[in-house]
Amino acid sequence: MLEELRITGLGVIEDTTLPLTGGMNVITGETGAGKTMVVTGLGLLFGGRADAGRVRADPGRAVVEGRLRLKGAIADAVLARITDAGAEPDDDGTVMLSRTVTIEGRSRAHVGGRSAPVAVLTDVGERVLAVHGQSDQLRLLRPAEQRAALDRFAGPEHEKLLETFRETYVKWRKTADDLADRRRNARDRNQEADLLKLGLDEITRVDPQTGEDDELKAEAQRLEHAEGLRTAAALAYQSIAGGAEAGDETPDATSLLGTARRTLEGQAGVDGKLADLAARLEEAATLISDVSAELSAYLDALDADPNRLTAIYERRALLRGLTRKYADDVDGVITWAETARARLGELDTSDELLEELERDRQRLEGEVAELAVRLTAARVEAAGRFAEEVSVELAGLAMPHSRVEVAVLPRTAGKSEPTVTIDGTESGVSSDGADEVEMRLLAHPGAPALPLQRGASGGELSRVMLAIEVVFAGVGGPPTLVFDEVDSGVGGTAAVEIGRRLARLARSHQVLVVTHLPQVAAFADRHLVVLKDTGGAVTTSGVRVVEDTDRARELSRMLAGLPDSDLGIAHAEELLAVAEREKRR
Repeated sequence: MLEELRITGLGVIEDTTLPLTGGMNVITGETGAGKTMVVTGLGLLFGGRADAGRVRADPGRAVVEGRLRLKGAIADAVLARITDAGAEPDDDGTVMLSRTVTIEGRSRAHVGGRSAPVAVLTDVGERVLAVHGQSDQLRLLRPAEQRAALDRFAGPEHEKLLETFRETYVKWRKTADDLADRRRNARDRNQEADLLKLGLDEITRVDPQTGEDDELKAEAQRLEHAEGLRTAAALAYQSIAGGAEAGDETPDATSLLGTARRTLEGQAGVDGKLADLAARLEEAATLISDVSAELSAYLDALDADPNRLTAIYERRALLRGLTRKYADDVDGVITWAETARARLGELDTSDELLEELERDRQRLEGEVAELAVRLTAARVEAAGRFAEEVSVELAGLAMPHSRVEVAVLPRTAGKSEPTVTIDGTESGVSSDGADEVEMRLLAHPGAPALPLQRGASGGELSRVMLAIEVVFAGVGGPPTLVFDEVDSGVGGTAAVEIGRRLARLARSHQVLVVTHLPQVAAFADRHLVVLKDTGGAVTTSGVRVVEDTDRARELSRMLAGLPDSDLGIAHAEELLAVAEREKRR
């Protein structure tokens, strides 16, 4: 849940803090006091679009901070996301989020005290918060959103089926597009393939090896300087091992080291340090012996064969011919050849490959059609349950004679949209299946079932939205729900029922409600009032918690516009008592 929200420099709000509870939080206030800025602040905090026009000129930046306390699977997912971003929760397990927007439009985000991309706030928001307002009602009127809502209600098994369908659909379209492209562009593909084959043939004839150019260059350098290398190695060998030119009487280095070692060992019993030095001389003698052997082997292997040098020159010339055409070095040429071979497979327009692709396309199309049938059946089953549960909720929202129907209809194919044959009938299909979903409202018995956008008034649409949200609450979703004046156009008994439903939601969710209805506000577990101060040159607003008498006065203001009316306060206290009894049921 969101434990606390602080807003600074946003719209009419100069600096205020909202202490929130885990149940139903209601936010009220006079028109223009800044209630909407609370919802705007929540949107900013969870990655919404930054609007510099809402930033107060003084101090020139808006800051929204919030403290989250989570538990369960959602906590694990959120903590994993913020950990990936390099942030950590506080010692008490809460997570501090922050969003800053300057008057120039620059935006910064912080998670757990560390700078983070705004996308991190967006990801966290999708997991922990759902905002419902007038724009969300309009969003639900779109067919795609209605289908998504039904899929969400249908449950995890349905979502797995939908994911399987989407994966198969993508493979089918990829295969179909590949086949169509090979057929349509066969001539261009063949021309490109011929050029690649010419290059591959040339490279295959030369057969370059990884690192070969560097190895040949080093070998050529040795052969070109073979005489100087031989002279240097021979002199070094003679100096170490002795030889005829050095004189038969001249001892070699190994003999001299041996004499020195034996001399020191003779006195090692007198001073132990000489024993250590003698051991080191023995190591030096061993090293000199190894170097002597390696020099001898080097001299034996040193080749000054002019024919070999000529062969190297010719080989390097062939490799340079390849690097002039295909890459900067031999390794690059080899990479070019690998890429060209892979590209040749993509360019293949042979009858055998086209027939194989056609078989794959038909097989995948059949799988898509079969999965689409299963998807339709699952949606039809879920539609019945969904419509029944929403209709029950509508009855409790003072719409006892209204019913919601959810129609699952065959999808009409668009101009460039693919089709599949289902039960002998051609149907349009997308990555969401072969269905269109339409929510309809029967306003009263005998009335036609009309789409929501045509069959529901503003007040009815608000109640339908709330009924849907109550039903969704039973199948999971984000732990915090925000309702921004979804009770617009509602009053009387319906308003009381909306308050009761929101209070029921608050048993399993944290609920934040911005409302102008006292019947809804009476059900709050915490009542916050946005207060406007017009005493100075600039209008500002703040938020405070109201309880007991102050709360009754606020409800009296909402009821009759008279916060100090004894009759209004009495009516408010009665409303609070009724709400308290209803919440205990």
